[in-house]
Amino acid sequence: QVQLVESGGGLVQAGGSLRLSCATSGRTFSTNDVAWFRQAPGKEREFVSAIRLTVDSTMYVDSVKGRFTISRNNAKDTVYLQMNSLKPEDTAVYYCAARKSPPLSLLTTRAGGYDYWGQGTQVTVSS
Repeated sequence: QVQLVESGGGLVQAGGSLRLSCATSGRTFSTNDVAWFRQAPGKEREFVSAIRLTVDSTMYVDSVKGRFTISRNNAKDTVYLQMNSLKPEDTAVYYCAARKSPPLSLLTTRAGGYDYWGQGTQVTVSS
């Protein structure tokens, strides 16, 4: 099993920044893709960003490109999501997810493609 714990959420004014962390533990060698999703009240869970740990390949949803940056610290088994220029529409519960990617596969934006999930951290951006 792999455990994921998110942290770093909070309340911030529009234009501000937050850095989310996703600490992984357990059988971390069994995963190589980590992603961030978010879910706002009354909306479906939405892909935000993903990273392949072995080659540093990344992917972002268009709405966060240029504002959010995903990165990793393999020594700490932690993935980060640096969020700058935050907007009220970024308000959501943010979840990290992980999987062992199938051979020759690309990063995926599908929530169903990930096997392990954290409990989420709330991000609230005030206008």
